[in-house]
Amino acid sequence: MWRLETALRIRSQFLINWESIAHIYLTKFTISEEVTVKSCRFSVFFAAVCLLLLAGGTSHLSAQLKIGYINSNKVLETFKEALDVKKQLKELNAQWEEEARNMQKEIQELQEQLESQSLLLSEVRKTQKQQEIQNLYLKYQQFLQEKWNPQGGAAVKKEVELIQPVYDKINVAIKKIGAADGYQYIFDIVAGNILYAAEDQPDLTDRLLEELNKGLPADEKTN
Repeated sequence: MWRLETALRIRSQFLINWESIAHIYLTKFTISEEVTVKSCRFSVFFAAVCLLLLAGGTSHLSAQLKIGYINSNKVLETFKEALDVKKQLKELNAQWEEEARNMQKEIQELQEQLESQSLLLSEVRKTQKQQEIQNLYLKYQQFLQEKWNPQGGAAVKKEVELIQPVYDKINVAIKKIGAADGYQYIFDIVAGNILYAAEDQPDLTDRLLEELNKGLPADEKTN
C-alpha cells in the first residue's frame, strides 16, 4: 500500500515599526507593514525511510518503495487558485493599509494643530486635546491589533480561510497521483533536507499541476 503523510502549514508575519512616540501622543510616526505569506509546506517523516534505505538491505527496500517528490513553492507560485488567493489577500491588505494611513493622518494633523495653538490654549483645553489625540492613538493601535496580530488577527484568519481549500485540493491531487501510480511516499522537497534520494527519483510537481488544472479553461491553466 502507498502511504502519504502531509501536514499543511501557513505562517504570516506582520512587522510594525514605530518612530518617535512622545508622551501620550504621537509627534511623528510611520507604519511599515510587511506581510510574508510563506509557502505551504507538506511536512513529512522522511528520515526514518532514509535510514532504512541507507541501512542493510537497501536494494530489497528500494525495489519495493516507489518514492516521488513535489516542489510546493512551484505549486503555490503557479497554481491559479493559489495565485487568486494571493491577489485577494493583497487587495484586502491594501484596503486596511489605507484605513491605517487615514488614521495616522488624522492623529498627525491633530498633533500639529495642538502644537501650533499651544500658546493660545488654556491648560484645560490643552489637556482635552491631548486626551483626544490619545484616544485616537489607542483606537489606531487597536485597529492594528485587530487586523495584523499574528496570533489571530483578521488578516491571519482571512488567509487561513481562503488558502485552506487550496491546500485541501492540492492534498487530494497528491493522494490521487500516489494511488494511481503506486507511490509509497511523496515528499515535498521544500519542507526540509533530503537525506537520501535515488538518481531516478521523479519530480512530480508538473504532474501535480496537470492534475490540479484538469477541467480548467485553457486560458486559466498554468505551466
